[in-house]
Amino acid sequence: MTLKVCQAAAITSLLILTSCSRSTPPVTHAAEPPSTGARAKREVRLTGILEAVHSSKILVPQIFSQGGPMTLTKLIPNGSRVKEGDLVAVFDATQQIDQARDAQAKFEDLGHQVEQKAAQNRADAEKRVSDLRQAEADLAKAVIELQKGPVLSEIDRQKTDVRLQSARTHVESLKKSTAAHDKSDQASIRILELQRDRQKVMLDRTKSNMARLELRTPLAGMVAHQNLYRNNSMGHAQEGDQLYRGQPILSIFDPSEMQVRCAVGEPDGAHLTAGIKATVYFDAYPDLVLPAHFEFASPVASSAFGSPIKSFTAVFKLDKTAPVLMPDLSAAVVIDAPAQEEKKK
Repeated sequence: MTLKVCQAAAITSLLILTSCSRSTPPVTHAAEPPSTGARAKREVRLTGILEAVHSSKILVPQIFSQGGPMTLTKLIPNGSRVKEGDLVAVFDATQQIDQARDAQAKFEDLGHQVEQKAAQNRADAEKRVSDLRQAEADLAKAVIELQKGPVLSEIDRQKTDVRLQSARTHVESLKKSTAAHDKSDQASIRILELQRDRQKVMLDRTKSNMARLELRTPLAGMVAHQNLYRNNSMGHAQEGDQLYRGQPILSIFDPSEMQVRCAVGEPDGAHLTAGIKATVYFDAYPDLVLPAHFEFASPVASSAFGSPIKSFTAVFKLDKTAPVLMPDLSAAVVIDAPAQEEKKK
């Protein structure tokens, strides 16, 4: 009995010593709430397409009186630098040269016909004037003969009276026919002149078509070939291709001024303020980062058919450019927009 009491006392003393040597657990303080003085920032990320501020597309020319495709005989290389008025593309002008030669020959032939007809009309007019003068002389002679009536016999007087009436009728008839012939000659020469002028118009149109087959750039910049449908595939135009009028061949753009056109969701439109700064990233060049600023945006939001999500177009202009930038590159625009403060209850 005494042994059990001693063991219990030993265990009790051991527990007391263990509890006394246990260290006090550390106290964890709660984190302080963030200061409300500085407004939090958040990013608005937009995607868009890079384009040039100043650009122009070169199309297959629209020419008069020629159907079907036209053959491309010369094309400036892609990426070339050009000045305003430089030659960038040429199409085959064989058909236009043949038409110009035919029109020139017909124009000259009709010009000779007009001159020949004018000379013939002058000769005929002179002959009619001579006949009229002769008839007037016969009339005057008949009048003089009639004045001899008192000394002439009745038969001679009647004969003279008949000749007078015939001469007077002849003169009147010649005057009427002369006027009619003059109008006829003027009409015939006018017809030839209109035919000649028509050929002159055809000749001028053909020369204009030949000039249009030589395409020149309207502004200075860089050349970018356009993709078009050729040989059952999409690709750039090449010399010798058969192209149809209105097809885009290449575009000329000024690389010194570039902008990004992107679609902005309607809720993010509140962050687009005048002069807001942005950062532009390019998918094709991950290491290239350029600054930009907000330029303008469409005032009306629209949505696709059957979609409740509305968006509008916004344009950001690059503050700097890089030699590797080309139109139609995909880009991401990041805007540092301040977070909206929570409404106070």
